[in-house]
Amino acid sequence: MATGRLGLGETLGALNAALGQGGPVWFKETRARHLRARDFLAPRRALQARFGDQQVPEPVVTAVAGLQGPGVAPVLRCAPTPAGLALQLRRPAVFERVLSSVAAYAAPAAPAAPGPRVVLHCAALRGAPCTLRLSQLRAILVADHLARALRARGVTVRLVPAARDPHMRTFLQQLRVEWPAASERAATEALRSRALAEHTSAHDGEVLPPGILGRVCLKELVEKQGRLAGYDPNLDSCLVTEDLLSLLAELQEAVQNWPEDSSPGVAGTPDPGTDSCIVVHVVSCEEEFQQQKLDLLWCKLDDQAPLRQKHLVCGPVKVAGGPGTLTVPEYYELRLAQVCKASALKHGGDLAQDPAWTEIFGILSVATIKFEMLSTAPQSQLLLTLADSSVSTKGTKSGTFVMYNCARLATLFESYNHSMEQGLYPTFPRVSSLDFSLLQDEHPPLPGHAEPDGSPGLHCPGAPHHCTHGDGLQVPGAAQHGFQLVLQPCTRLRGAPTTPLWSDVCTPAASAGRA
Repeated sequence: MATGRLGLGETLGALNAALGQGGPVWFKETRARHLRARDFLAPRRALQARFGDQQVPEPVVTAVAGLQGPGVAPVLRCAPTPAGLALQLRRPAVFERVLSSVAAYAAPAAPAAPGPRVVLHCAALRGAPCTLRLSQLRAILVADHLARALRARGVTVRLVPAARDPHMRTFLQQLRVEWPAASERAATEALRSRALAEHTSAHDGEVLPPGILGRVCLKELVEKQGRLAGYDPNLDSCLVTEDLLSLLAELQEAVQNWPEDSSPGVAGTPDPGTDSCIVVHVVSCEEEFQQQKLDLLWCKLDDQAPLRQKHLVCGPVKVAGGPGTLTVPEYYELRLAQVCKASALKHGGDLAQDPAWTEIFGILSVATIKFEMLSTAPQSQLLLTLADSSVSTKGTKSGTFVMYNCARLATLFESYNHSMEQGLYPTFPRVSSLDFSLLQDEHPPLPGHAEPDGSPGLHCPGAPHHCTHGDGLQVPGAAQHGFQLVLQPCTRLRGAPTTPLWSDVCTPAASAGRA
C-alpha cells in the first residue's frame, strides 16, 4: 500500500498540470448529489476556453486517469460528461490511506519554506472599549482571525498597536482575542524632527490648534502614487500629534526589529528588514480615510517605510430591530442575555445564576458574536438582527445555532467517552481489520429511515425539526440531532422513533438542504 499524506492542493495541482499550460480549471466537488458520481470536475466552459470547441484530447484524458505523484489521491476513472470532465477517486483506497494514519492528518502540516513577515495593524485598538463602534469590533475580530490563519500557514506575524488601555486589555481577554499588552514606547524623536522640518518649510507662521505639532503636506505623494495605489484624491495634508507619532514609531519598530525567535520551528527565516515585510492595516470603513493619511505620513517621514502596505477595509455593520448607536459592550451584554435565555428554555431553571455556567455562557456569547461578525466577507455590509427571534438554534445562519450545536456535540462526545469507559460500547476494531471496500460514498444511504425521493440521507418531510416558544426563541427538535443517538446508548429523545439504536442514525438537517 502506498504511504504518505494525501493532499487536496497536491491533487488539484497535478490535475491542472495534466491539462497543460493555463490557469486552474479543476475544483473539488462538494454537493452530495454530485459526489455519487464524481469527486472533481473540470467545467465544460473552462475546457472550451482551454481547448476550443473541440473535445479534450484522448491522451489528456488518459494522462489524468493515470495520475500519480506525492500527495496525489489515487484515481479510479476520468470521463467526459455534459457538465465537463468528471473524475472519481478510488475511494476505498483513499479511506484506507486516511484512516490508517489519522494522526498525520490531524497534525498541522509543517511549511516547506519560511513564510513572509507580516505586520498586522488594527487601528480600532487605539481607543477604549466603551467608545468602540460595531464596525470597529468587526475589524478587531477580523484582525485576530487573520493573525491566527496566517500563523497556521507558517507566516510570522507581529501585532500593532499594543493594547495600553487596561480596560481594552480586559475586553480583549473577554473576547478571547490574543493581542500583545503594552510595551515600552518606541522613540519618536527622529519622526518628530522630520515632521517639524516638513511643517516649517511649508507652513511658516501658521497658528496650530492646541496639541498639534505641525501640518505635513501630502498632496505631492497623492499625485505621485496615490491614485495608482487607491488612495483618496482628496487627501491634502495631515495634522501631526504626539499620539500619531507614537503609533508611527511603533509601526516603524515592528517592521525594523523582529525577534530572533519570531518564526518558531521554521528554518531559514528571512532576513529582517522592510523588503521582506508586508504591512496589513485592518480598519473599519469609517477609519479608512484617516488610515490613508497615516500611510502617506509614514512614507513622508520615514525613507525606509515599507513599500508593500495593504488595507483590509471592513464594511459597515447595520443594526435591525435595535438602536443604531448600540455600543460594543451593550451588544455583548445583549447576546449574553439571549444565550442565557435560550439555555434556560432548553434546560429549564435560571442557569445564569449558577457559577458553573457563568464561564460557559461567556464563551458561547463570544463565539456567537465572532460567528456573526466573521460569517460575512469582511468588505461586505453586515446586517445584525438583535431581536430575541433572531436567537434561533434552527437556522444555519444564526451564531447561536452554531455555538449551541458545538456545545451540544462537546457534551455528547464527553458522554460517549464516559460510556466507553463503562464498557457500554464495544472496542473499535483495528484499522487493519476493516473492509474499506464497503466505503464507497462520502454520503452513504442511512438505514432505518424512509426516503420518499430515493435520495440518501434526507429526512422524512414529517419529522419534527424544531420547536418554537412563545417569545420567538427556537431550539432544535429530535430530527436535527438524530446522529447523537450514536453517542448516547440506550437513550431516546422526545419524538424520536423507537427503532433499534443504530437505525436511528441520520445526517443533520443541513445536509438535506445541500443535497
